[in-house]
Amino acid sequence: MQIDRRGLILGSAASAICASTLPGCVPIDASTAGRLAAKLRIIEAASGGVLGVSVRHVGTGRTLDYRADQRFAQCSSFKFSLAAMVLKMGQDGQLDLSEKLHWSRSELMATSPFTASRIDQGATVLELAENTQTYSDNTAANVLLARLGRATGLGGPAALTRFWRSLGDDVSRLDRTEPALNNVPPGEIRDTTSPAAMALTTEKILFGDVLSASNSALLQQWMADTRTGVRRVRAGLPADWRAGDKTGTSIWPGTGGIYVDIGFASPAGTSDPRQMLTFATYLRTIRPQAEMDPASEDVLAQVGRVIAQFSNDRRTYQAPV
Repeated sequence: MQIDRRGLILGSAASAICASTLPGCVPIDASTAGRLAAKLRIIEAASGGVLGVSVRHVGTGRTLDYRADQRFAQCSSFKFSLAAMVLKMGQDGQLDLSEKLHWSRSELMATSPFTASRIDQGATVLELAENTQTYSDNTAANVLLARLGRATGLGGPAALTRFWRSLGDDVSRLDRTEPALNNVPPGEIRDTTSPAAMALTTEKILFGDVLSASNSALLQQWMADTRTGVRRVRAGLPADWRAGDKTGTSIWPGTGGIYVDIGFASPAGTSDPRQMLTFATYLRTIRPQAEMDPASEDVLAQVGRVIAQFSNDRRTYQAPV
């Protein structure tokens, strides 16, 4: 490969000048993460909104971050952690996953396909956890939060927040239940997290020692079975990758749209957890929206393509010889 010596010299000089003499000028980051962060900046600018991204490579701890420490609304993405907490309490003997719970017709709300179909017979705690994750069933989430609140002696949102704190996540918080938790205008801290915090929490839940191997596999399968994210990050990943996620969406009057996608991705041909990625992505639109916006979902699909490029960085985990 030929190198343009003149361009190299000029580029180096420009970086040096930028670093040393121009106030507010940031040198170009030529690393893989720097180049990909620049792509995320371009995606954000084209979207007209505010983008937050954090991606983690489990084996090496490498990260790709963009506005990773800013707070964003969780919306329904909290249901991933809720399902994980249910499984954790079940394996620790603090909750009977076969316990059957019931709810009234008056508790039903929008996006409750499973609980609407089981109004007469109820469902087990395990069934509710699965459908909270896979179908984002709002009533199921509220029923589970109430049950966890009774089990812990705390309110349901406080119980989930304490679960995050037990994982070392001092950022994520849940303060309200569905649907009020979706009302998160800019500057609100209730019911928020940061991309960096949630990508790490997702890694700990799925690939750490929080859950048993069987429960981790079960939760990953639920995430893979979740269909709400097929037009978001997963749409940008290679077709032969295995991935799973949990989305969140808020189209609250006067606050603009919020689009969330958190999850894991496994490059084709590997089942080694050390080669896995976890991601947490958030888009907050500026203009109010009246319904789900395909273009906003596509922004997260574009992020998925960047995530795939991040995984292709050759500095991946190598098992010791």
